[in-house]
Amino acid sequence: MTKFIIASNNKGKVAELDRILNPLGVTAVTAKSEGITLDDVEETGTTFAENAFIKASAAFRKTGLPSVADDSGLTVDALNGEPGVYSARYAGENATDEDRINKLLKNLEGVPKEKRTAHFVSSICCIIDENTVITAEGSCDGIIAEAPKGDGGFGYDPVFLTDSGKTFAELSADEKDSLSHRGKALRMLYEKLSELDIG
Repeated sequence: MTKFIIASNNKGKVAELDRILNPLGVTAVTAKSEGITLDDVEETGTTFAENAFIKASAAFRKTGLPSVADDSGLTVDALNGEPGVYSARYAGENATDEDRINKLLKNLEGVPKEKRTAHFVSSICCIIDENTVITAEGSCDGIIAEAPKGDGGFGYDPVFLTDSGKTFAELSADEKDSLSHRGKALRMLYEKLSELDIG
């Protein structure tokens, strides 16, 4: 099995990436699990794609192993695209998912359902070696619910209502993978990686 460093300590992201990469003969591991400490990287990009590249290249330089980074977030039309690239930092540096959701719902108070349209975007950058950089992006449309529902997923999942009438947090892992921005981006990544001999 080839090891890919996942430039994230988010267990949810690592698990999702591992599910997709495993059939290719790749094991998703964190730098931490390999005994390597990644330096904190300043996400200075103005797009999800730029931030994914910044994180992947930092992990690749530090470990010398193929590295994958995902930058994803939520854009809400009524909030002019916020929280966008600041999704993880929306309620401050050490805020919890609950803090971020509460801030989002507060900012959407009084906004009618038809104007609560939102989009999850996931941009993935995979650096195999100095000459091989693979990128993939996926998005998913939904509506911000008025209150959280469900106890699955992570991040803004409990307030992201899909066409099924359920939030991401109410879906099974397979259901979420089939619909989600990250699922779409990972399938694109899978297709691109399967063309290479990496296992």
